[in-house]
Amino acid sequence: MTPADLAALLRAITQTVLADRGLDTAALPEAVTVERPRNPEHGDYATNIALQIGKKVGVAPRDLAQWLAEAFAADAGIDSAEIAGPGFVNLRLAAAAQNSVIETILEQGADFGRGADFADSTVNLEFVSANPTGPIHLGGTRWAAVGDALGRVLSARGAAVTREYYFNDHGGQIDRFARSLDAAARGLPTPEDGYAGEYIADIAAQVVAAVPGVVDLPDEERVETFRARGVELMFDHIKTTLHDFGTDFDVYTHENSMFERGLVEECIAELKANGSLYEADGAWWLRSTDHGDDKDRVVLKSDGNAAYIAGDIAYLKDKFDRGFNHLIYMLGADHHGYVVRLKAAAAALGYDAAKVEVLIGQMVNLVQDGAPVRMSKRAGTVVTLDDLVEMVGVDAARYSLIRSSVDVNIDIDLDLLRKQSNENPVYYVQYAHARLAALARNAADLGLSADPSAVALLTEPAEGELIRTLGDFPDVVATAAELREPHRVCRYLESLAGAYHRFYTQCRVLPLGDEAATDVNRARLALCAAARRTLANGLDLVGVSAPERM
Repeated sequence: MTPADLAALLRAITQTVLADRGLDTAALPEAVTVERPRNPEHGDYATNIALQIGKKVGVAPRDLAQWLAEAFAADAGIDSAEIAGPGFVNLRLAAAAQNSVIETILEQGADFGRGADFADSTVNLEFVSANPTGPIHLGGTRWAAVGDALGRVLSARGAAVTREYYFNDHGGQIDRFARSLDAAARGLPTPEDGYAGEYIADIAAQVVAAVPGVVDLPDEERVETFRARGVELMFDHIKTTLHDFGTDFDVYTHENSMFERGLVEECIAELKANGSLYEADGAWWLRSTDHGDDKDRVVLKSDGNAAYIAGDIAYLKDKFDRGFNHLIYMLGADHHGYVVRLKAAAAALGYDAAKVEVLIGQMVNLVQDGAPVRMSKRAGTVVTLDDLVEMVGVDAARYSLIRSSVDVNIDIDLDLLRKQSNENPVYYVQYAHARLAALARNAADLGLSADPSAVALLTEPAEGELIRTLGDFPDVVATAAELREPHRVCRYLESLAGAYHRFYTQCRVLPLGDEAATDVNRARLALCAAARRTLANGLDLVGVSAPERM
């Protein structure tokens, strides 16, 4: 029985108790809260439902808790129910009911943890969207990991997710990139506002090889050639890097297409027509303060050129017009102003601003030998995704970036991630899976198979802790999707690995020496198979491998 199953059972029993006593069943919430007590001696689970609704139905919470405890304990799946404090009810499950989660996991397999919470959601998830002027830096690397994991978690709970990369190929940064390539190809110093690093020289050389005589072309044609070919080569590198990192996108949208297709002009005309734009000082301004912004924003500058926000507005409209009912933007720490700005643009266009969600990610710092790692040999400025993967590998890089909330800055200790020890979180979780895989191989060599029908025999405290931890997985995934916090999956996996390691230490799984196998051995093998399956499912949700051997 998972916590969700127990919550549904408690709600049904509570509704019956209220109805039988002539009390208002409408006071009952849609979901009954079920939690694991911090102290296992207090029970397997606890609920505060009597405290939630006691006053609403006109009964002292502790009296209501007494009625509910008696009714809960009468159910075959609940071994005991005791009142605690002002009206909490502590519960112990019957072994058969608690351990049935093992059979559920083995039956559902790869689907365990999945659900339909977001079945009505068509989500456009935009993340990374780094400018094609250089390799992806650490901030973009964090989003490459977290964004992909969030997409996996939302999909697991039923959402139709489209991963999208906004390709910034319009504006001044591309001009500087082109001039930097041109200078490198001709052996000139990097322009004062240009880009440096070995990658610039590499791409310039590739353009020269692909277009012989490019350096002899007239200035405008030469720079345009470096722009077109250079951006294409840089973006090919970015795509390859992301793919090798386990992150792929369904759609790549070019910023320039917003202008080429006339969407920017169309949006400006629409906003003028509905009164959301006004003219002042020769420019056209969005009335974004009407929607919570701290100031109105220029959309069309006095020189007649569109401001940067104009492309963002057109892109937002394009997403809604493609049929998405929820837009998630994952942006860097320097983009806080975009939160209100994008919502204001949505409202001005007549869309529901609540359907626009902006997640802001904080900085990533690398530490090695106790000191910050600041410089990339290749990029010449900042550490890149390629650098991080070269240092610690894809699995360790992804896991370390996902396991913390994006709300906080993180320090990644490279020395720790190279360790094959329990101090290293990704090793700790992967080792648990590899240990379970080895156990299954050893059982097969003994001709011993798991028996899910015998799991009622599992009554040891360490077994119960592991089983209850397994049962938490669907709720963890659902919460991670609802709160947009895939780091919860990582933290859960570490908790699960800990519960398994403790179980393995305290409970003998395979018979020793010439001992005959018992039903307890077979039941424990079933528990181990369920733990292995859940670890694999969780690692898959964060895009990290589940090794069979380590």
